[in-house]
Amino acid sequence: MRVLGIETSCDETAAAVVERDHNGHGRILSNVVLSQIDEHAPYGGVVPEIAARAHVEVLDRLIGQALHEAHMTLDEVDAVAATAGPGLIGGLIVGLMTGKAIAMAAQKPFYAINHLEGHALTPRLTDQIDFPYLLLLVSGGHTQMVLVKGLGDYERLGTTIDDALGEAFDKTAKLLGLPYPGGPEVEKAAQSGDSSRFSLPRPLKGEERLDFSFSGLKTAVRQLATTLEPLSQTDVNDICAAFQAAVADTLNDRVSRSLARFRARFPDVKEPALVVAGGVAANKVLRTCLQDLCSGNGFRFIAPPMALCTDNAAMIAWAGVERAGHMAGDSLDIAPRSRWPLDMQSAPLIGAGRRGAKA
Repeated sequence: MRVLGIETSCDETAAAVVERDHNGHGRILSNVVLSQIDEHAPYGGVVPEIAARAHVEVLDRLIGQALHEAHMTLDEVDAVAATAGPGLIGGLIVGLMTGKAIAMAAQKPFYAINHLEGHALTPRLTDQIDFPYLLLLVSGGHTQMVLVKGLGDYERLGTTIDDALGEAFDKTAKLLGLPYPGGPEVEKAAQSGDSSRFSLPRPLKGEERLDFSFSGLKTAVRQLATTLEPLSQTDVNDICAAFQAAVADTLNDRVSRSLARFRARFPDVKEPALVVAGGVAANKVLRTCLQDLCSGNGFRFIAPPMALCTDNAAMIAWAGVERAGHMAGDSLDIAPRSRWPLDMQSAPLIGAGRRGAKA
């Protein structure tokens, strides 16, 4: 089974070909990603209209490159998969319509993939992990703790009630005058900072529910920076260090409670696992914190390669492979969805707006 995957949910344009052999093992034949960081950097964040236009300009070329690197023609592909949500609606339309057109022209099954499901299933491609397992998704658009019980069977244990963690990193960087994207810049500045100089809040720490909140932490950073103006480089470094320490402490509390919840519900799982995905997983301090937490609780720590943690089409293709093994393709009249929770049963959260959590 070989599937062509397309990903255009935010500011990366991506195409990939993934196959699964007769033993059920996956292999990435190609994985092409084109970042739009340079286009969005002058604005300090992703501009949806610019992102959508950039996808239109390069997607067909990237699909051709993915097929070329896989040494395949479109006729040799068994199915086509494309992200249908959640994400920026303009970008989703570009990728979804392109995937539909290719599937129709080549007479191949088409699979509309939930972007979050792509992240959730990635460890089954990279580590051949069995269900169930825990997924911590931490990125610019999402911060969720998800119980992955099976294909299409997901339970959101906790989610952010305001800002995603990656969003908080980017906004903190912007407040302090650091370049975009902010996550790596905050981590870099924190390496030279003193985390004990300032005390910042740990939102929701100690609460039984497993949700996240980072808006208050971001506001505390803004108030602190305003008080200290004009900021010296030492001030910036120390604020970044204090911010990163607060995030690590918050994650430690939220994740430790999630591990305990998993143990209680699945006591017979011999080797429980925590999978961490999303761009924030590249932060070395946070990754070390989570690794130590897993080690101390008897959990296996799994973080896919960085190229598969951030947005990519290989995960979309693999989700298509998994679905193709259990169900027929989707109808070509399926529409893109800017919001598409993995578990449709979760009730909207207080603080998440009338339409519920972002994803």
